[in-house]
Amino acid sequence: MQEDENNVIAIDGPAASGKSSVSSRISAKIGYLHVNSGLMYRAFTWSVLRSEIDPNDAASVVGHLNSINLNCGQSDGISTLRVNGLDPGLELKSSEVNENVSVVSAVEEVREALVSKQRDYLKIANIVMEGRDIGSVVFPETPYKFYIDASVEVRAKRRMAEGGGDDLNKRDKIDASRKVSPLLIAEDACVIDTSEMDLDQVVQAVFNELKVRGLEKL
Repeated sequence: MQEDENNVIAIDGPAASGKSSVSSRISAKIGYLHVNSGLMYRAFTWSVLRSEIDPNDAASVVGHLNSINLNCGQSDGISTLRVNGLDPGLELKSSEVNENVSVVSAVEEVREALVSKQRDYLKIANIVMEGRDIGSVVFPETPYKFYIDASVEVRAKRRMAEGGGDDLNKRDKIDASRKVSPLLIAEDACVIDTSEMDLDQVVQAVFNELKVRGLEKL
């Protein structure tokens, strides 16, 4: 990230850790564009499943990637992604997408394509971007890095409250062990365990750290 570019706040963490709620609240408070990189991977996974492609067939997944149009944009301060002009909407949270997104996201060509689109957002706005590899791979030079975590028991309860029932242990293992852009804690990230914190407390902790790290206009 060059000094003359916009700022990016990177918020990483495992599934159901609370990073989406935190990212949304922070972006709204400081007027940054909220980019949920996970929804980008979910949208592509939705397209793979909709096209009746086996998510475990990497060659077919890459072929599909090269045959469709992924259009990234923004609406009301939130990033958007359309696949061949279609908005998957609530289907992004379906059990089928939940069960297959980590497998599809592990394909090298998929990550390369979507990481490039994620980086493009910084050309148009200050952003809060959440994901698995934002601080480690997408924007490794940003000084504003956070890793939002929680115990697997707490995360499972949160996922159930959202209506999801995916196997978080399985997803954690796939996300952490993939060869390309694995889920990990960047060396200079501020780690926040949200297991026993409410949303307001987590957001305040992030703001406190942003001030320490020199982010102005908070």
